[in-house]
Amino acid sequence: MEKIHAQESLGLSVVIITKNESRNIAACLESVRFADEIIVLDSGSTDGTAEIARDLGAIVHQSEDWPGFGPQKNRVLDLATQNWVLAIDADEQVTATLRDEIIEAIKSPQFDAYEISRLSEFCGQPIHHSGWFPDYVLRLFRRGVGRFNDVAVHEHVVVSCPIGRLKNYFLHFPFENLDMVVAKINRYSGTAAIAMAAKGKRVGLFGVVGHCIWTFIRIYILRRGFLDGRHGFVLAVTAAFGSFLRYAKLMFINRSGGH
Repeated sequence: MEKIHAQESLGLSVVIITKNESRNIAACLESVRFADEIIVLDSGSTDGTAEIARDLGAIVHQSEDWPGFGPQKNRVLDLATQNWVLAIDADEQVTATLRDEIIEAIKSPQFDAYEISRLSEFCGQPIHHSGWFPDYVLRLFRRGVGRFNDVAVHEHVVVSCPIGRLKNYFLHFPFENLDMVVAKINRYSGTAAIAMAAKGKRVGLFGVVGHCIWTFIRIYILRRGFLDGRHGFVLAVTAAFGSFLRYAKLMFINRSGGH
């Protein structure tokens, strides 16, 4: 494999956390080869993710434990050495137009931090509605002005400076099929339920049902998921199912004596 290297110095570090991302990691790394350094923090992948990343020229570190998404992303952020940082997930890719815009933003910065939107695919189809697009995430910033919040899931970068927005977007490939959707929903719902219980959140049966129904209405009707066709319907149903599992698990934690 051809190794990744920057064509000219930009002062840009790309940081990525991984675990068993062999399906995505090569395309992700190829899309950010314009960076000065690419740092991967891997969490014990068993599918060759770390080896693929090394073969492509990334600097790969291994993590002995899993503290949650926010703390883990701060760990890889601490390994960056350049003036600017682009935080990207393994299932995301930088388009050519976004690459050019990032380079221009670094060369002639108007802000110290930038949000970038994502165009996500759901089971093979780009989703333009359903609340999925534009999906702005703060990912490009000067090193030192921002850090991820210390949460287990749904982490984001926190900065204290004005934030700009780039016009172009990441391509995001979170779910190749429904099996992946269901597996992630089950995994994330348990973590989210534990986090809510730790904050003293309580819910009963009517609350579980209400959150489920409201999630479907919000995504499919209010956020016009119906315009995404059958994929939009399935997306809304699976999101409602995720809400159901999250609050049902919280309800049982409450009943078992949890906070």
